Amino acid sequence: MTSPGPQDLVVTRATLDDWTAVARWAGDEGWNPGLSDASCFFAQDPEGFFIGRLDGEPVTAVSVVTYGADYAFLGFYLVRPDLRGRGYGLTTWTSALAHADGRTVGLDGVTAQQDNYRKSGFEFAHRTFRYSGTAPEAAVPADVRPVEDARAVAAYDSACHPADRPRFLERWLSTDGHRALARVVDGRLTGYGVIRPGRDALRIGPLFADTAADARALLAGLAAEAAGREFAIDVPEPNAAAIALAEEYGLTPSFETARMYTGPIRPYAEERVFGVTTLELG
Repeated sequence: MTSPGPQDLVVTRATLDDWTAVARWAGDEGWNPGLSDASCFFAQDPEGFFIGRLDGEPVTAVSVVTYGADYAFLGFYLVRPDLRGRGYGLTTWTSALAHADGRTVGLDGVTAQQDNYRKSGFEFAHRTFRYSGTAPEAAVPADVRPVEDARAVAAYDSACHPADRPRFLERWLSTDGHRALARVVDGRLTGYGVIRPGRDALRIGPLFADTAADARALLAGLAAEAAGREFAIDVPEPNAAAIALAEEYGLTPSFETARMYTGPIRPYAEERVFGVTTLELG
């Protein structure tokens, strides 16, 4: 009997229910996805999630979430372990990338796949390290408070990200289990961060701040929400102050990825990025 080949794979858009299984696969890979991440990114682009099936059985997945007319982000590129190396992943990848429709595409690539991504036109931008550890007991600084002005946060977020993402952000700030904190100094927003439940540990992301002092205050507030529990934050290597802050908290790097792009992106305040939103979905 002939084994099914890539031509037998049926790639279709995925539903949020489909993505429950995909998030489980990601957890099995050790990615520790946030428990509500998918629903927030479906709010941004419900057409940007793809699943490949053999005889109706899900075996591959990838997301290509679009932001405006110029930018998209690829993540959750997964093939069931027993079916790798047979071309199913590439078939799914090719089908899904069409959704980007000429946009620059970003991704965070694991070390083992970076050469393959280069062959598909992705160029290295920088490394990102996941830092993790146990949150210390901490008091919430007086100028760190729950997010109240979502519009101000959206404007701040746009300055720290390659594209506007209002639909995503509205859900990210308000989803059950997500705790969003802002630092306000003399009536001005100087940063914000979000902590949320993950499969294996709490996740912080994003952590955007004007200065290391602002980031330190926000991290103290977020750590207070997680005192005594494991948490993780994904830190871009170019921000030396962010690396220093993670180490100051006694966090240790567990793995790394490479941020890669297929083309130019909108300039943004990289020095304010002390923690990215997610490695899987941008």
